[in-house]
Amino acid sequence: MKDKINSLPIYQKAEFILKLINSLLEAIPEEDEYLNATKYMMRDDMAIICAKIAGAEAGDLYSIRMQNAAIIRDYVMHLYTHVGSLRFDDNFKEKEYVTLIRKEIEEFRELFIDWVSNFDKSNYIWDEWELFNPPGAIPPDPNDDQDPINWDDFEED
Repeated sequence: MKDKINSLPIYQKAEFILKLINSLLEAIPEEDEYLNATKYMMRDDMAIICAKIAGAEAGDLYSIRMQNAAIIRDYVMHLYTHVGSLRFDDNFKEKEYVTLIRKEIEEFRELFIDWVSNFDKSNYIWDEWELFNPPGAIPPDPNDDQDPINWDDFEED
């Protein structure tokens, strides 16, 4: 599974952005409290994005993958904002990082759209919150037993 995840273009791009963020961390002065907080938020955002890509791939079910995709989008938007905020701090001198990282985020967004479009829409369990059901999914009959777990698998002989 790890090799599959590492070979994904979206994961490779996320890892590359994480490397850029780590490089950026070295360019931020330790004595600036705001910049210090921002740099760790950016690193944490990117680490969560990488973890959620792996979680989506391991989850396999459409609803799990879409939930991870929604979280990824949220954290990418946080990262985009954090990176952009660096432009307005006079103590941050490496402004070219902002342009470079935002360019990479845009490339990530394009890979993200392609990645999500390839989720298997036929492999799902109904999301009772109805947020992460695939298009055209039909809700289960309320009179049917909805428990997807076969409890007989856990009974002792």
